[in-house]
Amino acid sequence: MPTFTALTTLTGKAAAENLGEAMERLDPEPTGIGVFEVEDGSGLWEVGGYFTEAPDETALAVLTAAFGAKPFVVSELPETDWVAHVRRELAPVEAGRFFVYGSHDADKLPKNRIPLLIEAAMAFGTGHHGTTLGCLNALDHLLDQGFSATKVADIGCGTAVLAMAAARVWNGDILASDIDQVAVDVAEANLKANGMSGAVRCVEAAGFDHPDLKALAPYDLIFANILKGPLVALSPEIGANLRDGGHAILSGILNEQADDVIAVYLQNGFNLSNRSEIGEWTTLILTKQGAI
Repeated sequence: MPTFTALTTLTGKAAAENLGEAMERLDPEPTGIGVFEVEDGSGLWEVGGYFTEAPDETALAVLTAAFGAKPFVVSELPETDWVAHVRRELAPVEAGRFFVYGSHDADKLPKNRIPLLIEAAMAFGTGHHGTTLGCLNALDHLLDQGFSATKVADIGCGTAVLAMAAARVWNGDILASDIDQVAVDVAEANLKANGMSGAVRCVEAAGFDHPDLKALAPYDLIFANILKGPLVALSPEIGANLRDGGHAILSGILNEQADDVIAVYLQNGFNLSNRSEIGEWTTLILTKQGAI
């Protein structure tokens, strides 16, 4: 079945976000809306909608006038195997000692790097996004500091690339969880593709709400690459499930949200150990207070 896109650009983040919200009320309704900064220093933002029916171009013209955007460009897309297409396009990613790649780049593995095979798929976390890359860099930083873990949890695991990275460097109990069963299935497929079946246990769970996750606590290291809201809500649970002196690597945080997240975790018994930015995203390493 063909799909349709409607794309425009305009100046300013607030205007772009407001236009994106207005597009959600279109009829026919879009199946998805994207709002992205054009990273060329122009100050422009791109707003796009995806439709299973041709969008109402008159309604789009009204939105263009209301928000001062350029005219929408509407395109009809043929049926495409988008996963295969993205596989061909994604370039390898290096994050310290880790090398994340697709099978099409298997001949490019560098020496002295830890390989992680991740195909483009429905689950989030190929290593190309600033949040996933930030978490891999944070893990690399901890390894450089001599940190070691035997119990690790990857909460909101997506492809489980972070759990797999931990399993590559440490022998121990490593759990990966996601609220989405599709992500759990993708995670297990990625483990198999890397010859790591059984190295990470994958479970469907919201937060720590699974008996396997609770049984293994307290953890030495917890990854949570999700969003600000869930990270704030999970702060007491992350604190309760982490050992004294253990670390939490958090991302999915916009740069302007980072201070708020840090403040909440400081209130829940953490110290800030490291803070880094990649593009508009911040990654934090927080350490639970107490004797190691």
